[in-house]
Amino acid sequence: MRGLNSTQAKLIAWGLLLMGIAGHALLGLSASAATLRVKDISRVKGVRNNQLVGYGLVVGLSKTGDKSRSTQSTTANLINNFNGRLNNDNDIRSTNTAAVIVTAIVPPFAKEGDPLDVMVSSMADAASLEGGVLVNTELRAPNGEVVALAQGPLSTGGTSVSASGSSKRTAITTSARIPNGAIMEREIHTDIGDENGMDLVLNRTDFTLASRVAESITKSVAPARAIDGSTVRVLFPDQFIDNRVAFLSRVENVTVNATEEVAKVVINERTGTIVIGNNVKLLPAAVAHGGITVSVSTENSVSQPDSFSQGGQTVGISNSKIAIDKAQGSLVKLGANATLQDLVAALNALGVTPSDLISVLQALKASGSLEATLEII
Repeated sequence: MRGLNSTQAKLIAWGLLLMGIAGHALLGLSASAATLRVKDISRVKGVRNNQLVGYGLVVGLSKTGDKSRSTQSTTANLINNFNGRLNNDNDIRSTNTAAVIVTAIVPPFAKEGDPLDVMVSSMADAASLEGGVLVNTELRAPNGEVVALAQGPLSTGGTSVSASGSSKRTAITTSARIPNGAIMEREIHTDIGDENGMDLVLNRTDFTLASRVAESITKSVAPARAIDGSTVRVLFPDQFIDNRVAFLSRVENVTVNATEEVAKVVINERTGTIVIGNNVKLLPAAVAHGGITVSVSTENSVSQPDSFSQGGQTVGISNSKIAIDKAQGSLVKLGANATLQDLVAALNALGVTPSDLISVLQALKASGSLEATLEII
């Protein structure tokens, strides 16, 4: 460091040291960003949600209920169950009640007494469920067993008003929620694996990722092998046969090196959205773009050939003009190993709209030039 005093030399040395520390920090961040935890990319087979459904009545509506015969029969049965007495059918023909379907989702390992959120949806011609209260309703599993009971006031999250043929609404009021509106009455038993081990199901099918997950678990916790592209079999060590939760805690925190996604292009034709994935390549291709714009305009005028005294009549005339504008065609040539980003940049320079770009991508896929999966949603 010739020509520098001691203070300047110290400052430069500290600067180089800080740059080295920052560089190592950045390398650490990039390395950690390339790793995934097993719990973030998989689930244990058999540990899942369960769906419940029930049929019930909503009461307390302000003349917005339904008039169906089934609702009247259900209301009559409800009154009879409480030892009520009906003189005639006219007693239950009001529109203050509505027949509804009640649904709920039970998370894994839910216990007796746990609350559940429920959804309530009208079945017949009820105009609105706003202000209603759900009467005690049994929620059943697919096997017919009663798992929970639902009851409580409905929350529609909006309002719907109509008068003199006009209506105004801020939300769909024929469906509603009851937060914590159901109570678990029995537990749905869930097993973690079988006698020898458990299966991990990956969130997406990837043979490389399944192989890496099995390899990482084998090195860190217990023997594991990939069964297919989305399933990894993990064996229970002897010391964890009766302590599977602790074993699963170790397995789900194992880290795995991430894999690259399959080259894919996703297109939403309704909104004109195009998402281009990583590593999308193109074989040699030439793309031509041009457009024709046709515009038609009409000019209305009045013709009066003779005077009214001589029998002349006023006649309306429409004069139409047609103009055709043909845009100059442009040709884009792409070499081998060009990326789709190169094509998009070139087409954007030509002023291609998203709808035109969608057509170009579909044509490239049909010609075999687009080396990626084209998914249209």
